[in-house]
Amino acid sequence: MKLHQFGSTHGKLVIYFHGAPGAPEEGQLFDLEAKKHGLTVLCLDRFAIHPSITGEAYYRLLAEEIAKEAGGQAVDFIGFSIGAFIALQTCRYMPNGVTSLHLVSAAAPLEAGEFLPAMAGQQVFQLAKAAPVLFLLLSYWQSLLAWLAPKALFRLLFASAEGADKALAADPEFQARITAILRSCFLGRVRGYARDVGAYVQPWSATLADIAVPTHLWHGDADNWSPPQMAHYLASAIPGAASAQSFSGLSHYSCLYRAVPEICRVLGRAYT
Repeated sequence: MKLHQFGSTHGKLVIYFHGAPGAPEEGQLFDLEAKKHGLTVLCLDRFAIHPSITGEAYYRLLAEEIAKEAGGQAVDFIGFSIGAFIALQTCRYMPNGVTSLHLVSAAAPLEAGEFLPAMAGQQVFQLAKAAPVLFLLLSYWQSLLAWLAPKALFRLLFASAEGADKALAADPEFQARITAILRSCFLGRVRGYARDVGAYVQPWSATLADIAVPTHLWHGDADNWSPPQMAHYLASAIPGAASAQSFSGLSHYSCLYRAVPEICRVLGRAYT
């Protein structure tokens, strides 16, 4: 499995689970801060895993790959958006192998509350749950956009941006970064992306009882991709929940940008 590495060459190992849509290149956000704090951040190219590997076998494979890279050492997990869901599921297959879990703009189980009406991706998630084949067709259409008109795909996804995400969406550097990530996500990796979203929309709240790892939540109070109520639910449902940080005025990606230096500082301090 291909891995993308950021930060220090021989630092404390941290595993980053990118969002969906998303790509390993998201990990570039951690590069400078990870170097500053002596961290090596690895991001698995999980959308490239064969689409026949699903469910528990998928999470088990991710855990095995991470354990192989760790060489018997415990690691820290960081999950963003739907990547937080994958991090939680993978964590279940690494007993005593994960030191801490940091969930940024985390997406909670849809069945655990009335979250959908407040979510910008409401219709996409409803389609993924009710009509997986149609959702896959929609994803291939997004792939076509990513190939022919990536800027149009960006504008489509960020048309409903709220809070500080509005300013980010207008920033040319952010536009270029996310456009490249969208191309990486959808070109040749549609089925991997669809696997993550398809798994996310199924019931999984019962699995949270298995999470005893110290878990830290980072969320923006203006997030309309993963509404703040999701962070409140996760904080109450995860046995290992240790802290919850709410950022005023921040939404989905702006929360990630704000949380990166904070998380790196916390993890770096823990190993000095």
